[in-house]
Amino acid sequence: MAKDSRVTYVLVDGENIDATLGTSILGRRPRPEERPRWERVLRHVQERWDQPTQGLFFLAANNELPMTFVQALLAIGFRPVPLSGGPGEKVVDIAIQRTLQALRERQDDVVLVSNDGDFVDDVEDLLDGRRVGLVGFVEFRNGGFIELQENGLEFFDLEYDVHAFNEALPRVRIIPIAEFDPLQFL
Repeated sequence: MAKDSRVTYVLVDGENIDATLGTSILGRRPRPEERPRWERVLRHVQERWDQPTQGLFFLAANNELPMTFVQALLAIGFRPVPLSGGPGEKVVDIAIQRTLQALRERQDDVVLVSNDGDFVDDVEDLLDGRRVGLVGFVEFRNGGFIELQENGLEFFDLEYDVHAFNEALPRVRIIPIAEFDPLQFL
Protein backbone atom coordinates (compact mmCIF):
# COMPACT_ATOMS: atom_id res chain seq x y z
CA MET A 1 0.00 0.00 0.00
CA ALA A 2 1.37 3.39 -0.98
CA LYS A 3 2.09 5.88 1.80
CA ASP A 4 -0.28 8.36 0.13
CA SER A 5 -3.26 6.01 0.44
CA ARG A 6 -2.71 5.04 4.08
CA VAL A 7 -5.46 6.16 6.47
CA THR A 8 -5.79 6.26 10.23
CA TYR A 9 -9.12 4.97 11.46
CA VAL A 10 -10.20 6.75 14.65
CA LEU A 11 -12.71 4.57 16.53
CA VAL A 12 -14.59 6.40 19.28
CA ASP A 13 -16.24 4.64 22.21
CA GLY A 14 -18.20 7.74 23.20
CA GLU A 15 -20.12 5.93 25.94
CA ASN A 16 -16.90 4.96 27.71
CA ILE A 17 -15.41 8.44 27.50
CA ASP A 18 -18.68 10.07 28.60
CA ALA A 19 -19.08 7.66 31.53
CA THR A 20 -15.48 8.21 32.67
CA LEU A 21 -15.84 11.97 32.37
CA GLY A 22 -19.13 12.03 34.26
CA THR A 23 -18.64 9.37 36.92
CA SER A 24 -14.92 9.51 37.64
CA ILE A 25 -13.94 13.10 36.86
CA LEU A 26 -16.94 15.42 37.25
CA GLY A 27 -19.04 13.32 39.61
CA ARG A 28 -22.18 14.16 37.60
CA ARG A 29 -23.57 14.04 34.09
CA PRO A 30 -21.40 16.24 31.84
CA ARG A 31 -22.99 19.30 30.30
CA PRO A 32 -22.60 19.65 26.50
CA GLU A 33 -19.94 22.33 26.85
CA GLU A 34 -17.90 20.03 29.13
CA ARG A 35 -17.74 17.19 26.62
CA PRO A 36 -14.80 16.67 24.26
CA ARG A 37 -14.57 18.67 21.06
CA TRP A 38 -14.41 15.61 18.83
CA GLU A 39 -13.06 17.46 15.77
CA ARG A 40 -9.88 18.10 17.78
CA VAL A 41 -9.33 14.34 18.09
CA LEU A 42 -9.38 13.91 14.30
CA ARG A 43 -7.15 16.96 13.81
CA HIS A 44 -4.66 15.81 16.48
CA VAL A 45 -4.28 12.35 14.95
CA GLN A 46 -4.04 13.71 11.41
CA GLU A 47 -1.35 16.22 12.38
CA ARG A 48 0.55 13.84 14.66
CA TRP A 49 0.72 10.96 12.16
CA ASP A 50 0.73 13.14 9.03
CA GLN A 51 -1.96 11.22 7.15
CA PRO A 52 -5.72 11.39 6.57
CA THR A 53 -8.13 10.20 9.25
CA GLN A 54 -11.48 8.47 9.02
CA GLY A 55 -13.47 8.86 12.22
CA LEU A 56 -16.06 6.28 13.25
CA PHE A 57 -18.20 7.27 16.23
CA PHE A 58 -20.07 4.31 17.73
CA LEU A 59 -23.46 5.07 19.36
CA ALA A 60 -25.95 2.91 21.21
CA ALA A 61 -29.07 4.31 19.58
CA ASN A 62 -31.55 1.54 20.38
CA ASN A 63 -34.82 2.90 18.98
CA GLU A 64 -34.01 6.60 18.99
CA LEU A 65 -31.45 8.32 16.79
CA PRO A 66 -30.03 11.49 18.41
CA MET A 67 -30.25 13.51 15.18
CA THR A 68 -28.73 16.72 16.52
CA PHE A 69 -25.63 14.87 17.70
CA VAL A 70 -25.46 12.74 14.53
CA GLN A 71 -25.63 15.88 12.36
CA ALA A 72 -22.89 17.49 14.44
CA LEU A 73 -20.68 14.42 14.02
CA LEU A 74 -21.22 14.42 10.27
CA ALA A 75 -20.40 18.14 10.08
CA ILE A 76 -17.00 17.66 11.76
CA GLY A 77 -15.99 14.66 9.68
CA PHE A 78 -17.05 11.63 11.71
CA ARG A 79 -19.12 8.80 10.36
CA PRO A 80 -21.71 7.93 13.03
CA VAL A 81 -22.33 4.22 13.62
CA PRO A 82 -25.71 4.01 15.40
CA LEU A 83 -26.37 0.57 16.84
CA SER A 84 -29.15 -1.33 18.54
CA GLY A 85 -29.37 -4.70 20.21
CA GLY A 86 -31.08 -6.79 22.80
CA PRO A 87 -31.25 -6.12 26.53
CA GLY A 88 -27.84 -6.35 28.15
CA GLU A 89 -25.96 -6.39 24.83
CA LYS A 90 -23.00 -4.04 24.83
CA VAL A 91 -23.57 -3.08 21.20
CA VAL A 92 -20.88 -0.41 21.07
CA ASP A 93 -18.24 -2.78 22.46
CA ILE A 94 -19.29 -5.56 20.09
CA ALA A 95 -19.17 -3.25 17.07
CA ILE A 96 -15.77 -1.79 17.99
CA GLN A 97 -14.34 -5.28 18.56
CA ARG A 98 -15.63 -6.42 15.16
CA THR A 99 -14.19 -3.30 13.53
CA LEU A 100 -10.77 -3.83 15.16
CA GLN A 101 -10.83 -7.43 13.94
CA ALA A 102 -11.78 -6.35 10.40
CA LEU A 103 -8.91 -3.85 10.38
CA ARG A 104 -6.43 -6.74 10.77
CA GLU A 105 -7.05 -7.42 7.06
CA ARG A 106 -6.06 -3.87 6.11
CA GLN A 107 -2.78 -2.00 6.36
CA ASP A 108 -4.27 1.16 7.82
CA ASP A 109 -3.33 2.64 11.16
CA VAL A 110 -5.75 2.74 14.09
CA VAL A 111 -6.49 5.00 17.05
CA LEU A 112 -9.00 3.83 19.64
CA VAL A 113 -10.65 6.44 21.86
CA SER A 114 -11.58 4.51 25.00
CA ASN A 115 -10.29 3.41 28.39
CA ASP A 116 -12.12 0.06 28.14
CA GLY A 117 -10.12 -3.10 28.72
CA ASP A 118 -12.54 -5.12 26.57
CA PHE A 119 -10.45 -4.03 23.58
CA VAL A 120 -6.96 -4.97 24.83
CA ASP A 121 -6.71 -8.28 22.92
CA ASP A 122 -7.95 -6.81 19.64
CA VAL A 123 -5.60 -3.83 19.94
CA GLU A 124 -2.70 -6.19 20.67
CA ASP A 125 -3.49 -8.12 17.48
CA LEU A 126 -3.08 -4.89 15.46
CA LEU A 127 0.44 -4.23 16.77
CA ASP A 128 1.99 -5.84 13.70
CA GLY A 129 4.06 -2.94 12.42
CA ARG A 130 1.29 -0.44 11.79
CA ARG A 131 0.78 2.56 14.05
CA VAL A 132 -1.77 1.97 16.79
CA GLY A 133 -2.79 4.57 19.36
CA LEU A 134 -5.04 4.88 22.37
CA VAL A 135 -6.73 8.13 23.39
CA GLY A 136 -8.36 8.46 26.79
CA PHE A 137 -7.75 9.62 30.32
CA VAL A 138 -4.35 8.29 31.39
CA GLU A 139 -5.35 7.72 35.01
CA PHE A 140 -8.35 5.62 33.98
CA ARG A 141 -6.69 3.65 31.18
CA ASN A 142 -7.08 -0.10 31.60
CA GLY A 143 -3.82 -1.62 32.83
CA GLY A 144 -3.80 -4.16 30.00
CA PHE A 145 -3.00 -1.37 27.55
CA ILE A 146 0.10 -0.32 29.51
CA GLU A 147 1.73 -3.68 28.78
CA LEU A 148 1.23 -3.05 25.04
CA GLN A 149 3.34 0.11 25.05
CA GLU A 150 6.53 -1.92 24.63
CA ASN A 151 4.96 -3.44 21.48
CA GLY A 152 4.41 0.01 19.99
CA LEU A 153 1.04 1.21 21.33
CA GLU A 154 1.09 5.01 21.53
CA PHE A 155 -0.86 6.86 24.23
CA PHE A 156 -2.54 10.25 23.96
CA ASP A 157 -4.37 11.91 26.84
CA LEU A 158 -7.67 13.40 25.68
CA GLU A 159 -7.16 16.57 27.70
CA TYR A 160 -3.40 17.10 27.94
CA ASP A 161 -2.21 15.84 24.52
CA VAL A 162 -5.27 16.25 22.29
CA HIS A 163 -6.58 19.43 24.02
CA ALA A 164 -10.14 18.25 23.37
CA PHE A 165 -11.74 20.36 26.13
CA ASN A 166 -12.45 24.06 26.26
CA GLU A 167 -11.74 24.29 29.99
CA ALA A 168 -9.47 22.40 32.36
CA LEU A 169 -11.05 19.35 33.98
CA PRO A 170 -10.85 18.81 37.75
CA ARG A 171 -8.42 15.88 37.44
CA VAL A 172 -5.80 14.68 39.85
CA ARG A 173 -2.83 13.24 38.02
CA ILE A 174 0.86 12.56 38.49
CA ILE A 175 2.71 15.52 37.01
CA PRO A 176 6.12 15.02 35.39
CA ILE A 177 8.42 17.59 36.99
CA ALA A 178 9.24 19.06 33.56
CA GLU A 179 5.53 19.96 33.20
CA PHE A 180 4.99 21.25 36.75
CA ASP A 181 3.69 24.82 36.85
CA PRO A 182 3.26 26.09 40.41
CA LEU A 183 0.90 28.81 39.19
CA GLN A 184 -1.69 26.11 38.54
CA PHE A 185 -1.78 25.53 42.30
CA LEU A 186 -1.50 29.09 43.61
